[in-house]
Amino acid sequence: MSQVHRIISQSKSNTALLGKVHYSPIKSLWISSMYLIAFVGGVLTFSIEALLVFLITSAITLCLGHSLGMHRRLIHSSYACPLWLEYVFVYLGTLVGLAGPLGMMKTHDMRDWAQRQARCHDYFAHKRSMFQDWFWQVHCDIQLKYEPEFKPEARIQDDNVYRLMEKYWMWQQLPLAVLLGALGGIDWIIWGICMRVAVSVTGHWLVGYFAHNDGDKHWHVEGAAVQGYNIKHLGLITMGECWHNNHHAFPESAKLGLKSNETDPGWWVLCFLKKVGLVWDIRCPEDLPNRPELKPAKQKALNDASFKLITKKRIKSHG
Repeated sequence: MSQVHRIISQSKSNTALLGKVHYSPIKSLWISSMYLIAFVGGVLTFSIEALLVFLITSAITLCLGHSLGMHRRLIHSSYACPLWLEYVFVYLGTLVGLAGPLGMMKTHDMRDWAQRQARCHDYFAHKRSMFQDWFWQVHCDIQLKYEPEFKPEARIQDDNVYRLMEKYWMWQQLPLAVLLGALGGIDWIIWGICMRVAVSVTGHWLVGYFAHNDGDKHWHVEGAAVQGYNIKHLGLITMGECWHNNHHAFPESAKLGLKSNETDPGWWVLCFLKKVGLVWDIRCPEDLPNRPELKPAKQKALNDASFKLITKKRIKSHG
């Protein structure tokens, strides 16, 4: 079973299973205030113009920020780019409203590590009712009995720009709020900040909930407590992040939508940026090392044209 390189687990049994979920006042107050302003202020200030502001700011922060910046670049290093571009993308990812760069890395890696164990807590597996899982993920944190050590790369942990983003991640909304206020007043602030954050955080939880419970499954990770699933028809609005079975199989791949009908806007943007010379060393499934624990969930996956290149190295390695 491959491990998560930033997580150093203690040599005790059930390390991902034993723990308690506890209420997080700051986390809860943050999202609750966004919900309140979004749904009260949103009704009072609705207009087509405000809706467009919400859609445009959401698309930019979710695609360039969360998917390309936080997830595919900072967490998985699935492509290379200039440091200034990485800063821009990660800053946009902070604007999504989930956490700062180090907080996002720790949350992601802890969940990834837990799901790869033989057993893990329901908090990591999204195995409770939808309401309880929403409350846990959006308003709470988990404290494990045997907490593993999170050790990010020095280039990120010691970077002053990332330290600033992390320390003041909630306050990063202010420059955008000033800009939106100057251009469109309070209406644009409500829809471009509060509505966007409320919907983005809730959407992030929803995708995580369904992507770990049901959907299409091309690949199976043997020995893992939790499997990922692909959610059909959500490629556009999730920027490709809905193809979670693909991601569980090939975490370091910059390409999440592997079949021709798996829409992946984040991949489209990366292809464009590669053409103009702003990104390079883009990693795809066929470029990654073989994982012995990774097996096709269905034999037809091996026969699909889009998977032949991916499985070529694996089939060869098994003789």
